[in-house]
Amino acid sequence: MAKTSTPANINSKTLLPTAINGWEMFMLDQGRSPNTVKAFLSDVNLLTQYVAPDKNIGSTTTEELNKFFEWMEKKRGIPCSPKTLSRRITAVKSFFRWLHQYGAISVDPAEKVLQRSAISPLPQVLTNDEYDAVLLSADRHRRDKKADARPYTLVYLLLTTGIKKSECLGIHLNHIDLDAKNGPTLFVRYASPANRYKERKIELEEDWVAAYKEYLAQYQPVDQVFAWSPRRLEYLLEDIGEEAGLSKHLSFDMCRWTCALHDYQNGIEPDAIRQKLGVSKIQWRELLIKIKQLNGETK
Repeated sequence: MAKTSTPANINSKTLLPTAINGWEMFMLDQGRSPNTVKAFLSDVNLLTQYVAPDKNIGSTTTEELNKFFEWMEKKRGIPCSPKTLSRRITAVKSFFRWLHQYGAISVDPAEKVLQRSAISPLPQVLTNDEYDAVLLSADRHRRDKKADARPYTLVYLLLTTGIKKSECLGIHLNHIDLDAKNGPTLFVRYASPANRYKERKIELEEDWVAAYKEYLAQYQPVDQVFAWSPRRLEYLLEDIGEEAGLSKHLSFDMCRWTCALHDYQNGIEPDAIRQKLGVSKIQWRELLIKIKQLNGETK
């Protein structure tokens, strides 16, 4: 395996903090994002709290690392979720792999440390009956004497596009093209260049367009389509859920997962669902496992 570059003064006698500083420079040189570097350093620096101050990298053993992770999980006195533990194991493995590939240590003590999967609990979704009840409750507001298309416009959009709360709040009028060549389209945009990979086009349901036009006429938004605070829209969803008789808490997240599950059940190709949700292939692995479980698949 090809060696990677690292400061020339790092060897098996190097103290752990010094080696970690060298790893930081390496990651920055490799173009890792500041957030990734910060997270990895935070995880690996915990090791310096566990081992002796004069610990050198060459004397670290697999047994010692296993005891470190056991301490972190059960004895440190600070909560460590399965997902956090998994990420920290990944960071430590990456650090020692780098040292071994460079030649600073002859044996990688983290190689045989067992990586633990950290699939979080299954999310809640709407059943088909609950789905219909939610849309019916939202639609009633359109039919009231004082017609209000906002609840239906919001809920139906969430249930059919699977967009996140932040993406919903970021929709501007020019992000919705009702006259697109292949049918009404939502453009999910991001202001930050770091999130440009999440930008995408999502086809909109024709049934939604009529409600959206009513909404535009009633509220006459100037720029932002849903110009309310996140909490106000959350309350709106809660109200619709209560009116629909749900025992669950209707939320942006529940709508997103319900949309993903419905698309999967309707035979949409998994990668098309991934692109619609705007998630990376790495994130999609866990999401697809959960979707299959929500669909009653055991394998």
